[in-house]
Amino acid sequence: MQFRHTTTTTTALSLYQTFTRHLSSSSPDLPNLRKIPSKYRPQAVKEAQRVLTDYLHATRTLPFTFAEHISKNSLFSLSDVMAKVEFSPQTFLRSFQRFLRYHPINEFEFLYESIGIKHSEVNGYLPANKFFLSEDSGVFNAACALSGFGFPWKKLGKLYEEEISIFKEDPCELKKKLNGFKEYGFTSVTVIGICLAFPYVLCSNCDMSIEIDALFDDLRRVLVDFDLSSSVEGNVDGWYEVCRKIRLFYNLGCKKGKIGELMAKSKSIFLEHSEEALTRKIEYFCKFSVPKEEVGLFILSKPVIMSVDVDSGFISVLGFLKHFGLKSKELDSISQKHPYVLGRNRLSNLPGLMRSLDLHERFFNEIKNGNHKLLITYPMGSPDEDLDNDFKENLARIQSLRTHVHTLRKLDFLHGIGYGENKLTIKVLTHVHGSSGELQERFNCLLCNGIEFSKLCKMVSQSPKILNQQPEILEKKVKFLCEEIGSSLQYLDLFPAYLCYDLHKRIKPRYRFHMWLAENGLCTKEYSIASMIATSEKTFIARIFVIHPAAPKLWLECFLYKDLP
Repeated sequence: MQFRHTTTTTTALSLYQTFTRHLSSSSPDLPNLRKIPSKYRPQAVKEAQRVLTDYLHATRTLPFTFAEHISKNSLFSLSDVMAKVEFSPQTFLRSFQRFLRYHPINEFEFLYESIGIKHSEVNGYLPANKFFLSEDSGVFNAACALSGFGFPWKKLGKLYEEEISIFKEDPCELKKKLNGFKEYGFTSVTVIGICLAFPYVLCSNCDMSIEIDALFDDLRRVLVDFDLSSSVEGNVDGWYEVCRKIRLFYNLGCKKGKIGELMAKSKSIFLEHSEEALTRKIEYFCKFSVPKEEVGLFILSKPVIMSVDVDSGFISVLGFLKHFGLKSKELDSISQKHPYVLGRNRLSNLPGLMRSLDLHERFFNEIKNGNHKLLITYPMGSPDEDLDNDFKENLARIQSLRTHVHTLRKLDFLHGIGYGENKLTIKVLTHVHGSSGELQERFNCLLCNGIEFSKLCKMVSQSPKILNQQPEILEKKVKFLCEEIGSSLQYLDLFPAYLCYDLHKRIKPRYRFHMWLAENGLCTKEYSIASMIATSEKTFIARIFVIHPAAPKLWLECFLYKDLP
């Protein structure tokens, strides 16, 4: 059989574009058939797919439909095999047939890619020492049963990756379970969308039966009783998208069986907004550091909040706090205690601003309990309202720098944790080093070690160089403070610079030397941690000389230059 030249240019070009688009979206280290001239590749792929289908059907006795599913949806595995065959327009077809005859393929590799698992991840799923589907037909038989019900073959990988146990189920039991779901009033297409979004419903796990019943009770209320189905496109993708949005609320901790009616009354969330938009809104309100379940219930009970643009626009910090309901006395207190938040900031940074003032829970409770219009009705006024001229001049200077992108990203980090457009923010900016991602990682490390967000913001304003250290170093310093020194984290409110000193060359030796002096009765006076650590070396030596003339020699020989554990 000769290589066909009769295919029209349009068909060949379309197939080539499809193949190259598929190829370009995958991992760059996959074979790209460079040995085959580009003008022949589309037809070569098409013929190779046909030969593979015949091989799987005629030689390996797979049903033709499924053999075709596998060959049409495993381009990368196929390209691996094609790259091993010498190409010539006249002989490629026969050469490829001969290659398959004498070099059997790993059928599991083709199967897993065909159901939608990324080719670069397929190796992690391949069974050991098995090559043919007949050696372990469970996965293939389950896939056939699911496909027979209507599941798109290419989407079965989603089920496999999330709940591999589904493919160990008896195919007859799978069909029985799927038909049982239809008794809730769902169509086959709806059932498929539900199963793709909640794969665990197909598992034979008795412990999950109550949770699954609760889930389907919610879904019946939303999709059937309140007729959401009439507004959804009647295809798998449409239902899968709706169910993924519903799943977001369960992922937040909302209880299954308890929010069906609430979701049904907020149908606009699932019909008018994309999953990406819903995810962004959820992430925004979760930044207020309130229970995630409350965020989910808030959005469901106030669907109008989905239309509020929180990604753009500026606020005057004091103006917004006044709009929020703070009195003049409270505003004056904020101006004195937290001057670094003043000026302007983006509405997208409001969660960080409120956390830096320890007002996040108060604000969220306010909008949750009916005053959500605070976000809708705030009037910005003039673009120059609350504009700090010092900040404006420094911003212009930064934008003229060669490294302005790097610096502006660090500035964005500071704005994100509540710092406003003011000269104090610029001062902190000049002292912090590292990328915005590194600064965020160090900030998060201190939060994870128990320092409150608002207190940490204040600490950074006083000692910006705190954020110039690696997370593991910061963690060790906090651990030493709390465990060996026996102090509480509250001490950092008074002496945040503690975190700036070297643990092994300053903090440990000086603290342990003072403890040794006290234990041996040479020093009865108690010194604060700051006094032990922050004192210059010259002053420190002078002090311990007064305690005992031999103390400096002991300090230098036994503590300062020793590697202390």
